[in-house]
Amino acid sequence: MMVASQSNEQTLSSAKPSTGSSINVDYHALKKAALVLRALNHKLRQQLLKLIEEEKKITVTEIYVRLRLEQSVASQHLAILRKAGIVNTERDGKFIFYTVNYKRIDEISHFVKELVG
Repeated sequence: MMVASQSNEQTLSSAKPSTGSSINVDYHALKKAALVLRALNHKLRQQLLKLIEEEKKITVTEIYVRLRLEQSVASQHLAILRKAGIVNTERDGKFIFYTVNYKRIDEISHFVKELVG
C-alpha cells in the first residue's frame, strides 16, 4: 500500500526500467515552469500584455479603466504576470508603470518551441 505523502519522484524511481536508467526530473522547477506558462495561457492576461505592449508604459489605473475591469482584478492578474517575470515595474513617484519584459517573452517562446519540437 502506498503512503499518501510519498512523493511523485519516489513513485517514478520505483517504477524505473531494468536498464539501470532513472527518471531525473526537478519537480520544483517543473512546477515553476507550469506557473509561468499558465500566466501566459489566459485570455485576460493576454489582453493585459497586448495593452501594455501597445502603450509601452502604463499604470494599473490606466489598465483597468481601458479594459473596464475592477481594480482588484487588474492588480491580481498583473501580479501573476509580474511573478512570472513577463512584465516589469518601474516606480515614478506615486505611480507604478508596467512594461513588457521582451527578453523573458523570448525565453519562454524559445522554451515552448523546444518543448513541442
